Amino acid sequence: MSSQPPKQTILHLSTTSGPGGAERVISSLSEALNTGGRRVVVGLFRPGWLQAECERLRVETIIMPLSGPLHLGWFFDCLRLIRRERVALIHAHEFSAIVYGWIVSRLALIPFIGTIHGKNYFWEKARRRAAYRIIARTATLVAVSEDLKQFVTEKVGIQNGRIRVIYNGVTPGPPVSDAEVERCRSELGIQAGDRVLGTVGSLYLVKGHTFLLDAMPAVLQRFPNTVLIIAGRGELEVPLKDQAKRLGIEEKVRFLGMRQDIPRLLALMDVFVLPSLSEGLSMALLEAMAAEKPVVATQVGGNPELVEEGKTGMIVTAEDAEELAAALMKMLEEPTLMHFFGRTGAVRVQRKFSTHRMVEQYADLYSAHSASLNTVA
Repeated sequence: MSSQPPKQTILHLSTTSGPGGAERVISSLSEALNTGGRRVVVGLFRPGWLQAECERLRVETIIMPLSGPLHLGWFFDCLRLIRRERVALIHAHEFSAIVYGWIVSRLALIPFIGTIHGKNYFWEKARRRAAYRIIARTATLVAVSEDLKQFVTEKVGIQNGRIRVIYNGVTPGPPVSDAEVERCRSELGIQAGDRVLGTVGSLYLVKGHTFLLDAMPAVLQRFPNTVLIIAGRGELEVPLKDQAKRLGIEEKVRFLGMRQDIPRLLALMDVFVLPSLSEGLSMALLEAMAAEKPVVATQVGGNPELVEEGKTGMIVTAEDAEELAAALMKMLEEPTLMHFFGRTGAVRVQRKFSTHRMVEQYADLYSAHSASLNTVA
């Protein structure tokens, strides 16, 4: 009887522990790879949401604390991990993990892949741009959208052929019953006849919540039975609540904080709104589309690659509350249009932005690296 060959072990390194879009990609990608022909170990600089999520998904997670840019002990810890777990390839996410992961991959003589999930200001410092240019000479870099790839090539100076695009992917959540939707509505104090606009994302300046709040008075004047729900936490929570009070709309806005029941909230929404000022490829937007929600998103980052204007949703100018309000009112005025956008958006996600497609593309990339390494050997 022939024994099965050992599974190839992939080490995922993450700069942050979330919650956020990159961290959700790591957890879903790791889970899918683990149930396939590979084994995944996730290495983190600090504990947090991603550790808990990976452990929930039965993905092995190891904390390797990083204290400062010259923490030599981290490299020894990681090299020991690579030898102990027989790691065949390192896949790192975002700037710090990419730099540290690439260095240790060179020391360990194993292939390296780095995924850039957003713009995140790494391009503003010359030494960071230089680091990415050096890494790109010997490693494979991945951007999560064509817009991000173009940004990296122009701002960082990496040749177009040295970076490829693999879109983030999602899997539609389980259906939410009408009874559960009504229970959620009751919990949030939303009346039976109210329209519900909603958004999901950390409460930071780049997410554009202030422009969404500025758009609400006009929406409420036309549709007074409308409620806005905002799921997420962050440093702008108090200023945003103060803004809602100044605008006189605090009774129509629900700040929900960090939530673990996003599928329930999406099922409750009539329209999903993404007012961001910058994006890589928004997981929140993908999840809303997968849940058959009509969407209004800003024309930034990978949003126009997800949302086909007039076909699967509406695209508006970032930082323009008036245009955003007009798009939301058009949605609420036309239920048939909302239904159309919801259905066509879900079909688009299934065809081009599924978890299966994302996993398949990364798996092909891993296999190409392994084949190349075997050829050299």
